[in-house]
This record gives sequence, C-alpha cells and structure tokens, in this order.
Amino acid sequence: MKLIPTTLCLCFIILYTIEETAQAAPPNIIYILADDMGYGDIRALNPKCKNSTPHLDQLAQSGMIFTDAHSSSSVCTPTRYGILTGRYNWRSRLKSGVLWGLSRRLIEENRLTVPTLLKQHGYFTACVGKWHLGMDWTLKEGGVATEKSFNKKTHLGWEVDYSQPIQNGPNSVGFDYFFGISASLDMPPYVYIENNRSQGIPTVTKAFHRDGPAHKDFEAIDVLPRTTKKTVDIIKQRAAASKSGTPFFIYFPLNAPHTPILPTPQWQGKSGINAYCDFVMQVDDTVGQVMHALKTQGISENTLIIFTADNGCSPAANFKEMADKDHQPSYQFRGHKADIYEGGHRVPFIASWPARVKVGTHSDQLTCLTDLLATVADITGAKLPDEAGEDSVSMLPALEGKATRPLREAAVHHSIRGAFSIRKDQWKLELCPGSGGWSSPRPGKDDLSQLASIQLYNLKNDLGEQKNVQHLHPEVVKELTDLLQSYAERGRSTPGKPQKNNGAVDIFAAGKSAQKMKPRIKKKKIKS
Repeated sequence: MKLIPTTLCLCFIILYTIEETAQAAPPNIIYILADDMGYGDIRALNPKCKNSTPHLDQLAQSGMIFTDAHSSSSVCTPTRYGILTGRYNWRSRLKSGVLWGLSRRLIEENRLTVPTLLKQHGYFTACVGKWHLGMDWTLKEGGVATEKSFNKKTHLGWEVDYSQPIQNGPNSVGFDYFFGISASLDMPPYVYIENNRSQGIPTVTKAFHRDGPAHKDFEAIDVLPRTTKKTVDIIKQRAAASKSGTPFFIYFPLNAPHTPILPTPQWQGKSGINAYCDFVMQVDDTVGQVMHALKTQGISENTLIIFTADNGCSPAANFKEMADKDHQPSYQFRGHKADIYEGGHRVPFIASWPARVKVGTHSDQLTCLTDLLATVADITGAKLPDEAGEDSVSMLPALEGKATRPLREAAVHHSIRGAFSIRKDQWKLELCPGSGGWSSPRPGKDDLSQLASIQLYNLKNDLGEQKNVQHLHPEVVKELTDLLQSYAERGRSTPGKPQKNNGAVDIFAAGKSAQKMKPRIKKKKIKS
C-alpha cells in the first residue's frame, strides 16, 4: 500500500513530461495569404459582413484574431518581400509599384528568409501558389528577362526560352518545393511552374486582362482549385514525417480573390452579391479544405495556421455593387488597395494553434506581416543575426497570451506610389496629401495642391481618418517624423547593428511629387 503514492507520483511526472514535450515540439506552420481581400470580408471580423465565411469563422473561433494587423505595403509584391524576409520592401530595390511575371528576382542573394531559417531547424519547406517576387527567365538569344521583356508593342514575352531552367526562384530562397505561377494571374506568362521548370511550353496567346504567352491547357479558373489540391496533397504526404519529428512549413499565397475574378461554377452566384464575393467564398472553402486535411491526418493540434491578406480589397471588386447589398470589404476603414489609408494595409489576420494559442481570443497588438521571421525564430529558439529581419518583431508572446506591453514600437506603411506612413500608439502620420494610391484624393487624378502635405490622425477616436489634426499636434508630427527618419537611416526599426538599405530612401519624395502633379482632366467632346 505504501507503494501507491509513489506510483501515482511517477504517473503524474510521466504525464507532465509528455505534455511538456508535446508543447515543446516544433509545430507545422501553414501561412495562407489571400490576394486583395478586405478586413470586412470575413464575418468573424465584421459583424455586418454579407459574405458567408464558415471556415474562416471556425478558424477564428479555434484561435486568435488580431484586430490591428497590417501588411507592410498596400500592394502585393512588396508585402510578399516583407513576409519572407522580415524587412520593409522600401529597403530593397523596389521603392514603389510591383513586379511583373518576367521580372528578375527581388530577394537579395544570401538574405535570410523564413524558409531558410526553418530548413536550418529541420523543417520541410514548400511554397504553393502565386510567387510574385521575381525569378530569372532565360532568353532565347541569351541573357535574362527583365521588366521590359513584357512589352505589348514589341516582345510580348515570346523571346523567353521556356524550355530552360528558371534561375533564382523560390527554391533559391529556402523552399524545398514550389508549385504555382510566377506573378498575379493577370500577368503573363500563363504557365504552371514546378520547382525551377515551366510545366510545358507556351504556344498560344491568352488574355486574363493582359495578353501574353500561355500553355494551351492553362486556364485561370483552374488555378485556385489546383493549388489547393496540391497543398492538401503535401499535407497528406508530410503528415507521417511531421509526427516523427520533421515538421513542415507551407507558404500558400493564393491567386484569389485578385483579378481575374473567376470563381468556379460551384461558387458562381453563391454570395448573392457579386462575383468578387463568390470568389471570397471559394477562398473560404480553400481554407476549409486545408483545415480538414490537417484534422484527417491527426496533426491539427500542433499546427500553426495563419490566414491573412497581402493588402486591402481592390476597386476591381466593384465597390458599388457591394455597397448596394450593404457589404463593405474595407469594413470601417478608409480607402482600399494601393492606399496609405487603413483600408489599404489593415488586413485580416487569424492564427490558430490549438497546442499553444487559446481558443476564441483577440489581440489588439499592433502587428505587421514582416513579423513572421522573428516569430518563427522565437518558436524554434533561433537568434536572428543583425543582418536579418531588420523590421521583424516576434508575435509569439501575443499568440501565447503572455504579452503585457506593446510588442512593436511602431509600424511603417507604404503605398503603391511609395508614400510613407508611420503608426505609433493611437497616432498615424502620413507623409503625403491624399490617398497616396487609388482612392480619392488620388495623385495624378485629383488636384492635391491645396491639401496639407502631411496628415496626422488619432485612430483612437477617428478610425476612419476623417479629421487631419497635424496642425494641432506639431510635437507628435515631429516625434513620428524623426522616428521614421531614424528607421530609414539606420536600415532597421528593431534593436541591433545599423544596416544598409539597397539604394537611397527619401521618406518625403512621394508626397512632394504627388502634390506637384497636375490632375488629369478629360477633354469634353465639342458637338458640331
């Protein structure tokens, strides 16, 4: 009888050790990045959302919603650079705009990336979907394609030798496997790529908004279903290895609901609103298929799923059609894709990790999509070198509910035209007049000459950015301007040794040029 307490004690020790080991085991990580999807497009985030998003709602209920998460840019390529490198895009060669389907690689050689770091810690790494970070295509006459290789008046992309291996694509920055497309689905070439090879030679011209070389069997409407199936297949293939101590990381950048807005027949008309909302529902189904695969394989408990978007909703979604049905994809935020306003870069962000993240929780921590690198470093116990993740802050304390203070000092935002903004606490400073992007007041379309050259908003009581109070708080303007300037000059916004940017960074340049631009005025036809 005296042995019973000892036996019970040993049982408790064994159970505690098993539980502790399970919690310490590195998780599988799946990062799903929607393309041009608004914060207000998910019912769990927007109570007035008219879309049905049952799987994303379930993901939110099983984990944590971040209500103050932001892409580093309000357009796609620069945001993707930040996600994988933990570095603001404007430190790279890309100071504004986006890349094209035949653009050269953007991620610098030898730069530490999320997949590279995870490979160093035993992960299998895969990327499935839309790359849009450049890769080097070989030309028939020798050399490598550039942005100029796609020119409607001359080349049309046919000078590329699609039979040759592609250099400096996803495999060169840490991914063991890649399957997908080179850029947005409205940018040629229209071919699938597996690892460093085009899957077939383009022989026809197709147009999914822009004309260009295409494989005869390539159809835009098939891309989301095909990449979804590929992702589910990888989960099934890697499940056993993940249970045996080799976790996986899948970066799943979707082509949807970006243009061309092409939901499959199964989803057409399902929203009762418009094609964009139908496409959002198909995105929700894609998330559901990933969740189902994890559950079926018995690996959902220790898998971290993150769902977010590269920027806000695009005007191509037809805001009027949605407004007529009382649906607001930007929720209560001003602006949309391309803008410096919140609607351009405040994005949905849901994280589920049953083993470590408490279900049904919210976080109001200011976070940026550049934070993934520091977060996975924290999860794996790695220490980032000074020359990596210069703008990345670990979200792990927030995920685990242990954050007792703001994790970020501030976050920097960037518009399609290269206009800067910085956010600290409730204050948001924008170094440009107007939207800096595509909404009104729009540079080059509207007259901005009479607008203040900078904008300051108190988001605590003016979340819709309606009242510019820069003249009332010159001390805040100075503080935030100086902080942003220091980030630019130091080559980083986190503690550590100063680093160099790739080219000069002028935080005021885009704002000044926008104010000087003359608005385009359409000439009226004179009746004879």
